[in-house]
Amino acid sequence: MILTDAEIGDLLASAGLRLVERVRQEVRLPLPKYVSPASAGPEHGRFDSDPEEVADPDASDFADKVNTGWYRMAAEFGLLDEKREFLLALGRARLGDDSDHEPYEVWFRVQLLDEWDLVRSEVDLLRSGFATLFTDRFVPEFTVASLDGRVMMSTTIWGNGTLSTIAIRP
Repeated sequence: MILTDAEIGDLLASAGLRLVERVRQEVRLPLPKYVSPASAGPEHGRFDSDPEEVADPDASDFADKVNTGWYRMAAEFGLLDEKREFLLALGRARLGDDSDHEPYEVWFRVQLLDEWDLVRSEVDLLRSGFATLFTDRFVPEFTVASLDGRVMMSTTIWGNGTLSTIAIRP
């Protein structure tokens, strides 16, 4: 069953994200087509989390590290506009849609509220499928972009089981 925008908004609200609208037009991103944030290099404007922000999902400070590192990068690289709005990509499969159709994600304009927690909220729409190979704990994995398309960030789980955020700002 495909989730409605109202249902998506309700789910995101528990993470401290207010759904503003579904994005109907193509989203401009600062990477060439078929280059992902994880495969991007310095020539694409890639910046990685500080080493102390790389988080082990089984560590007691996991949620704090992920939230703090994500927010630092969002502020530093200009993800958030003056209303703290940005774009969030959600996978079609997570939305209950047929994931065999491109694009594989749907973009939503969201606002970061004063009270937010991307990890402890355990919003399934933000859950990493890949992380289940490493841990039973909730691990978020998601991509966001600034409204003007100049900044893109990806919070991702790596092959060694750690999680960090990448910013792309050419």
